[in-house]
Amino acid sequence: MPDSNQPRRFHFGVFEANEATAELRRKGVRVKLNAQPFQLLIFLLEHPGEILTRDQIARHLWPAETFVDFDHGVNSGINRIREALGDTASNPRFVETLARRGYRFIAPVRLVTDEISNSAPDSAPLTTSILATAEELPRASHTVTRSLFVSLQLMYVGFYVGALANLPEIADLLSPLAHASTVFAILIATAAALIPVRAFALTGALLHPPEVRTKLLRLWPFLLPCDILWSLAPFLLLHHINFGFAIACMPLLVYSPFAQRSLILMGAAEH
Repeated sequence: MPDSNQPRRFHFGVFEANEATAELRRKGVRVKLNAQPFQLLIFLLEHPGEILTRDQIARHLWPAETFVDFDHGVNSGINRIREALGDTASNPRFVETLARRGYRFIAPVRLVTDEISNSAPDSAPLTTSILATAEELPRASHTVTRSLFVSLQLMYVGFYVGALANLPEIADLLSPLAHASTVFAILIATAAALIPVRAFALTGALLHPPEVRTKLLRLWPFLLPCDILWSLAPFLLLHHINFGFAIACMPLLVYSPFAQRSLILMGAAEH
């Protein structure tokens, strides 16, 4: 466990909040944030994923004998944080407002102490070192992101249903392979299992149930290998298309799961 007396640095996306220097930086460049909003940001970062009520925030920022307009102070602090992070209340990537309940920091947070950082190189997890983070993605309207996300889900449903509806043709196509029966069984199993998964993604994007964004992001690592496997789907149509066209389609399908993740981060499954 890190020593609680060590100065802490909180990493989230391309941002770093340094508790020792009271500085917020974006890719190493300092972002202006006054002292009190910075204290509020640190309080949120200390409790990622937790709902912090206005009373909790007020008690943390102001001593009991202080007489201020707490509601105005909390609102102002949250607004200053959102401005510094380029965040919005309607499509939050960092600070989420829960009506009549409080606020919650929703982005992944990584805590680093100076002691740890001096003894080992800084190694960000995959989601922050290779894959795009929410703040690195362009802003787009909810209608566009949802339409693209829904279209991709329908595309996969079409693949699964089409494959299951043409099993004799596909069995004939796979017959020259050394392990044709195994490949055929995997195709049937994954197609049947993934149809309800795509139905969940579709209803999530269209109906916006609670926490659907988080659930879809948690589901994504498990869908990734399946989507990579189904990037070979064009080759199941070799009785109808030529080999070159199938090869041309495959790279686009390999990119598809990463596009879906980006669309989720851009708000495809949110109001």
